[in-house]
Amino acid sequence: MKTWMSTLAAGIIGGAVVLAATHFLTPQLSAVDTLKTGSKNLYAQEAGYFGKPKAPFDFTEAAAKTMSAVVHIRSKSSPVGAGGRGMADDDFYEYFFGGRGGGVQEGIGSGVIIRKDGYIVTNNHVVKDATSLEVTLYDKRKYKATVVGTDPTTDLAVIKIELKEDLPVLDLADSDEARVGEWVLAVGNPLNLSSTVTAGIVSAKGRNIHLIEKQGSIESFIQTDAAVNPGNSGGALVDVNGKLLGINVAIASQTGRYEGYSFAIPANLVHKVVEDIIEYGAPQRGFLGVGIQDMDSDLAKEIGTDITNGAYIDRVTAGGGGESGGIKIGDIITEVNGKSIESSAELQEIVGRGRPGDSYAITVNRKGAKKELTVKLKR
Repeated sequence: MKTWMSTLAAGIIGGAVVLAATHFLTPQLSAVDTLKTGSKNLYAQEAGYFGKPKAPFDFTEAAAKTMSAVVHIRSKSSPVGAGGRGMADDDFYEYFFGGRGGGVQEGIGSGVIIRKDGYIVTNNHVVKDATSLEVTLYDKRKYKATVVGTDPTTDLAVIKIELKEDLPVLDLADSDEARVGEWVLAVGNPLNLSSTVTAGIVSAKGRNIHLIEKQGSIESFIQTDAAVNPGNSGGALVDVNGKLLGINVAIASQTGRYEGYSFAIPANLVHKVVEDIIEYGAPQRGFLGVGIQDMDSDLAKEIGTDITNGAYIDRVTAGGGGESGGIKIGDIITEVNGKSIESSAELQEIVGRGRPGDSYAITVNRKGAKKELTVKLKR
């Protein structure tokens, strides 16, 4: 973990510890020059860009839709052990403040209302070890929240507040359809600044940054350059229509502050995990029962193929779904359910959206020959 901190210093962006050291997280504001275009109708792309409507630089409608559905989360946790470590990420705290003593620890993060009856999705690390949670809505009303369930393998959690009225929710975007270069907004509560909106583009998809150190973890993040900082964890990444594209989770940084690289959990995976937690109390995971690694030019040369994209099978579990479905060591998975597979991270995400018993149509390249297989996921 310490080695990772050198390249992903902030690592987990939420659960920013406030305590008496909150002033360290308060941004220093300064005047900047303002660029005026002289026109309110400045567009990023012409109509017909990838078959989508043109995207204006004026994101007011998307921001307005999103802000009312994004909440501020404050957690409290009891100290653990002599170091007094509580909810906030240990390395994150030590990186900023050094060792800490006992006493109740507090942390901040964000969340997104996903059901009108008070269900909220956030990151697992925002609520981990919390003894109490307080949610502040966009209109500044505050409510106590309870944890419905968590999934450390995706760093997602669902919490709930109780109130009689319906709450605003965000429609889900199809994160599979997100394109590199399209505009996105990040909405959350960075550095304890409530209801903050930043804009950027999708920089990459299917990123595995080895952040979640859990067996069976799923990392296929959407990378963006929208400004994200500690406290944004659990907040929304939305498209220009104000639809939820992902849940912000991490930044790549050597300083702990935004340096242009932020990551979000794709909405399609979020939806599946949230539905599982609400219905069953925990994620229902199905597995292929195979070991995989990314294809690249070096591996392609080693095994004698010209295929450089896909997921290479280096292990097949006896009795697993993969073995039953005919997957063999040396196969290269190139498609799942008709979707092209570029990396092992993409494969993990798609499989992670399935449940035990679900069947997947899998295309493999086996020694140069294309094979169509049907594999049923197992526990």
